[in-house]
Amino acid sequence: MTADLPEDFQPLRTERLTLRPLRPEDAADLHRLVNDWEVAKTLARVPFPYPRALADEWIASTQAQMQARIAWHLAITGLEAAGEPGEREVLVGCIGLSMHATKREAELGYWIGRRFWGHGVGPEAAARLASWALANLELDRLVASALVENARSQALLRRIGFRETGDGVREFLARGGTMPVKLFELTRDDLPRTSPVLADQPQAAGGANILLVAACALIDPDGRVLLARRPEGKPMAGLWEFPGGKVQAGETPEAALIRELKEELAIDVAESCLAPFAFASHPLGERHLLMPLYLCRRWEGRVAPLEGQALAWVRPSKLADYAMPPADKPLVALLRDFL
Repeated sequence: MTADLPEDFQPLRTERLTLRPLRPEDAADLHRLVNDWEVAKTLARVPFPYPRALADEWIASTQAQMQARIAWHLAITGLEAAGEPGEREVLVGCIGLSMHATKREAELGYWIGRRFWGHGVGPEAAARLASWALANLELDRLVASALVENARSQALLRRIGFRETGDGVREFLARGGTMPVKLFELTRDDLPRTSPVLADQPQAAGGANILLVAACALIDPDGRVLLARRPEGKPMAGLWEFPGGKVQAGETPEAALIRELKEELAIDVAESCLAPFAFASHPLGERHLLMPLYLCRRWEGRVAPLEGQALAWVRPSKLADYAMPPADKPLVALLRDFL
């Protein structure tokens, strides 16, 4: 149900930073940065003093955790003297996600070396990892906590979209006991919206913006249905949906589907092979989604993810196991009963 991310994991990049898997050669720099009381005292699972051998042991464990999909621990690096002949990669800190064993959530944690405080490294790295996680992992939310006395960390979480959900306590190894913390949560709805209403979309009576989207349930000879995962950067990233897209000005829904299936999946579909099946009507804030769903059993070419999206061929009885946008859910039930 998920892509092979641990094996194919590519470093995450921002304007200034790279988030990549930790390497054995990072151990000395990691130890130097985290073996600092001002850093260690804010971290729940880090002892102080921090033994040098522990850096080697922890780095060695991170790859196995990624392969097991129980945690993603990454180095935060930047370039010293960027753009100059002597530039070199510098370890700035670490950031990670720990998956909850039974819930569709993961805990975000991070630390930045003291010499890099005040440079905006934390929010830049945390926002990048949060966006990637909600788009690529089977998650509904991210959670995080910050010491009550750590106003800087609380401000960072709020800055990237986390909402405060309450108070709690956590064991802090470096402190030798429990400490009060603020609890935070981030869902897809908290991420910035990046898809504006199109000026050429029709309006319903009363002025509501109608977002017309055509979708297609591709059905293979084994009766499986193709789902595509919304990629990072789009609204509702990480949710699974039927392939398709917005109907542009002057297009029919069928013409839009033929274009979208070619652009997204590299297949050619004839209009005669698109059978209208059902439609969804769903409010989207200031917009209103109208989405006709077509069935298609015949096409030319081999399905390929041209936009880097994850794809899954799914048995009708398993469609409900995939997290999908609210508008798709009634269509899933109809399609499951029909097939």
